[in-house]
Amino acid sequence: MTRVVVLRGTAANPWDLRPWQALHDDGRARVAVVVPPDNDYNISSLTLPTIPVRTTGGLLPERLPARGLALKAVGQRHLGLADALRGADVVHAAELGTWFSWQAARHKDALGYKLALTVWETLPFKDAYRNVRTRRYRRDVLAATDLFLPTTERAREALLLEGADPDKIRVAPPGIDVERFGAARDATPPADGSHLILSAARMVWEKGHQDLLRALAVLRQRGREDVRALLIGDGPERARLERVVADLGLGDRVQLRAAVPYDEMPGLYAQASCLVLASIPVWSWEEQFGMVLAEALGGHVPIVTTRSGAIPEVVGDDATLFAPGDWLGLADALEAGPLAQPPGARRAPDPARLERFSVPAAADRLADAYAALGAP
Repeated sequence: MTRVVVLRGTAANPWDLRPWQALHDDGRARVAVVVPPDNDYNISSLTLPTIPVRTTGGLLPERLPARGLALKAVGQRHLGLADALRGADVVHAAELGTWFSWQAARHKDALGYKLALTVWETLPFKDAYRNVRTRRYRRDVLAATDLFLPTTERAREALLLEGADPDKIRVAPPGIDVERFGAARDATPPADGSHLILSAARMVWEKGHQDLLRALAVLRQRGREDVRALLIGDGPERARLERVVADLGLGDRVQLRAAVPYDEMPGLYAQASCLVLASIPVWSWEEQFGMVLAEALGGHVPIVTTRSGAIPEVVGDDATLFAPGDWLGLADALEAGPLAQPPGARRAPDPARLERFSVPAAADRLADAYAALGAP
């Protein structure tokens, strides 16, 4: 049986790991995930075996005033990673320029495993847009990777420009638990007859929450008093977004929640009239996939989103698209689309698209990838 170690630095998370859980559960691979004590996410909802490995960042006190500078100076690393990877047939890391992928590349020859690499990144940075440290990461990871698994065709094109061998690339989208999110097809809109708009993403500028708030203010000016929004996420823009809510007089119409357990998300999709993902490209990032888009498709929840990055490829004709940053266009799209329907109205997506983004389909892609690597 193929022994797979999944490596995600401090970002091991339940939505990314579902296909590996399926692969492990059905006996097609023996999977373990490296999870340091300072991991950013709670993965207790999964039953995958975990391998605890410390990081240099985890050794620094959380309240150290210069913690960020200190970590930048020493570099983030797993400590004792070779022991965690020993015995693996395949180590599955992510992205060209990450420190943990670089560590996996460095240990590969000595430990004798194959290196698979998930790639979400849709922008080809080469060396010009990388710092000195990540330029080295990119070169070493490019040379050591046996199979690249971009999540979209757009990511594949970026890999080709980065210099990846086209014969070593297979597009492999992620998978969501369609049955779990399918519960949202039985809508439970607010009892007061209002529309709930859901926006679930990290609270950073490029996720566009501010444009949804502006659109809501426009709708209110137009007399739509039946629209509320729930913003889920946390990040450096949270305090500013709270001020925007106050500035626009939306305190009685908008709720911000820092975190929602993953298992509770289907219930929130069930309440929503639509999902909005208002992503905006910046110099260093554009939307790479948008897992919430696949989740909304699973629940037949209407989607209103931008043309940022890979979004058009992910949603196809199963969403209403508007230009990034066009908050007025977002207001128009909402008013002409989900808000023109009864609260909780549903929109069934292309069945083939939904099947492609399912956990079983994603697990099959992983199994095929590992077989292509000659893993036992």
